[in-house]
Amino acid sequence: MTAQPHEHLTAAVLRPVRGHHAFEGCVEQLATAIRLGVYPVGSLLPPERELAERLAVSRATLREAIAALRQAGLVETRRGRGGGSSVTSQARGRFTGGLAKVSAATKAEWLDALEFRRVVEPGAAHLAASHDLGDVDRDRLAASEEAVHQATGKRAHRQADSRLHLTIASLSGSSLLQEAVTSVQSTLDSMLGAIPALEPNIGHSHRQHRLICRAIVDGRPDRARKVMEDHCDDTAALLRGLLG
Repeated sequence: MTAQPHEHLTAAVLRPVRGHHAFEGCVEQLATAIRLGVYPVGSLLPPERELAERLAVSRATLREAIAALRQAGLVETRRGRGGGSSVTSQARGRFTGGLAKVSAATKAEWLDALEFRRVVEPGAAHLAASHDLGDVDRDRLAASEEAVHQATGKRAHRQADSRLHLTIASLSGSSLLQEAVTSVQSTLDSMLGAIPALEPNIGHSHRQHRLICRAIVDGRPDRARKVMEDHCDDTAALLRGLLG
């Protein structure tokens, strides 16, 4: 017998996505609904049109989010009449396996790191953009950003990403900020290592990196801070949704 979704709870967990974080917001809300059992193993997600309307996103964005859930092993999709996306049996293990072995203290540390990052990394970007950078620093920033774009493989990409964020922190000129960003990137590395590398998110991340670096080079502190805040928010949304 096919499991049935708890339709009366849909309105409680699926709400219009706010701001510019449509993809990440969709992934977060749908993954949370699966994790909390609103859509049990074997149940079908609502039709794309209904989900897109409820989340207030385009169907193209919704399809990207469902593709990310497939990549994470949470749903499988059948095309054609009678098809749709259903919650896989892997989903139960996804949320009760490796993560269940993580201590409550570690989970609390991870969530705290996301809040801490939201403060220190935008601050580092703001400060870096406030300085009149020389050619060497500009070239170092451009090379770090390009290295992320060119990296292949999950581990290589993650390391290149960390190096870019550490480079931005170094351009702030504050040793305490560099220490703080190093600490939060170390924790972030553990968290991101527990989820799959999602192509739509990587694409969004590349675009945000480019905007951040451009704002720093152009000497636009407020712009650098705002884009970095968006970048941190998007990553946090994915991690809260997929890690729980």
